Amino acid sequence: MLLLNNHLLPTATLPLPNRGLAFGDGFFETLIYEESRLRYRTHHAARMQQAAAALYLTLPAALATAEALERTLRRLAEANSLPAARLRVQLWRAGGGRYAPVTDATEWLATAEPFQADNTPLQHVDFALQTYSLPSPLSFCKGPQAWLYVRAAHERQQRGLDEIILCDAAGHVAEAGAAAIFWIKEGILCTPALETGCVAGVHRAHLLHLAQQHQIRCAEGRFTTEDILGAEVVFTANVASLRSVERLGKVQFPTQHPLLTQLLAYEPVF
Repeated sequence: MLLLNNHLLPTATLPLPNRGLAFGDGFFETLIYEESRLRYRTHHAARMQQAAAALYLTLPAALATAEALERTLRRLAEANSLPAARLRVQLWRAGGGRYAPVTDATEWLATAEPFQADNTPLQHVDFALQTYSLPSPLSFCKGPQAWLYVRAAHERQQRGLDEIILCDAAGHVAEAGAAAIFWIKEGILCTPALETGCVAGVHRAHLLHLAQQHQIRCAEGRFTTEDILGAEVVFTANVASLRSVERLGKVQFPTQHPLLTQLLAYEPVF
């Protein structure tokens, strides 16, 4: 079962014109539902609201708040008999036209599949050689620059890596191909600033909030590859998982660290 514009259906056909298909005029969210709750629902709702504003779109009522989002997607997960589900919500501008939009109304599609967590360490990680992050007014959200992550994933596959790290054109570390990147050095939790073009990940936001709440020192900035290679521990974080990095390039890292253990102990996901 899926949800198309809040209608529960076994299948659906999307009519043309479709501005999401024609122009990429929209965005998407990937979410995790488990234990009858939506992970990081407040951070998801905030990013969706920001993305809609940046694209001059109006969110439908069923998705407009954290509470509505969770209520809507619970309905989808339960309709598919999934106690743990990976959900995707795709939104695009309604109507036709060329570049100039004729409406700020949206249409949307939500799908569900079974979810199983994978927090195993990443054994082979390296820096991308063919693709750079691209800071833009929309680089914080998912969808408008998806081609970039497709390129990065292709390179990761070709090189036989478990994950790939993107830098911006100036060589500053930005993010992993499918997650935010963090490291710990001298008691400081470090992560690239959004100005590098990284996605404003919901798990990233959650960890930074936890660190601030528990007086763990944080640094968001423009870091070089030498900065991360000199870390004590490195890990990735996205909505689905938190995974330690065992090797980045030729540098080996431990998969545990007292500050990381402390941070994880503080981490309720709802």
